[in-house]
Amino acid sequence: MTSNIHKYAPIVLLIGLLGVARETQPEHQPQTGILLLAHGGGKTWNAEVSALANTVNQQTPVEVALGMASKQSMQAGIDRLVARHVNEIVAVPLFISSHSSVITSTQYLLGLRAEAPAELAMYAGMHHHHGAPADTSATGDPAKPVQSPVPIRMAPALDAHPVVADILLSRAQAISKDPEHETVLLIAHGPVSEEENNAWLAYMSSLAAAMRRSGGFHEIEYLTVRDDAPEPIRAQATANLRAAVERAA
Repeated sequence: MTSNIHKYAPIVLLIGLLGVARETQPEHQPQTGILLLAHGGGKTWNAEVSALANTVNQQTPVEVALGMASKQSMQAGIDRLVARHVNEIVAVPLFISSHSSVITSTQYLLGLRAEAPAELAMYAGMHHHHGAPADTSATGDPAKPVQSPVPIRMAPALDAHPVVADILLSRAQAISKDPEHETVLLIAHGPVSEEENNAWLAYMSSLAAAMRRSGGFHEIEYLTVRDDAPEPIRAQATANLRAAVERAA
């Protein structure tokens, strides 16, 4: 894995998720705008998201919306893209899995889902920290869909995209000392419901299989820790993680 692949992988991934190959266009011509959705984080994470957006913005209009299904943040990004004269918007979520209440709530707020998920009420009442603005009455009811004069589409989350496997493998190789005798553990946050957790694990299985084909490691295991689940589920996930570490050791 070369350093160049690692450096440019997020940009390749963003374009791949968008699914639209476009040439640079003069501003007066119809064009697609990208609404880049990301969970806000610390200064370093937010700066990485901004740097990614700025790079792609050299060819395609990009605006960032931080937060977990934050209507205010998304509406502000949409308004900025409309002001830049885009004729359609593609929302690209830099989230781990499409099987998430954040994603379904976002789909509803963008007018892409008929029914509001029950979890939307929680996100609507949340103060979106880490660089995302708090939802206020400035954009109306935070649990009602956004307003947009142009059509909006939405790409899937990261899921099992091949570039994700490349990034994970490059990070494992960077700290590896003896891959033939090492086990890689892929650990994800994971959702609450069993159905969604199984979907996360299916994607992680695909990523692990891709890594095995070219990584040269003794084994690659994967699991979720499910921090937000009720105590019995979370405790079992913690026990599974400990068991995986003990097997690897």
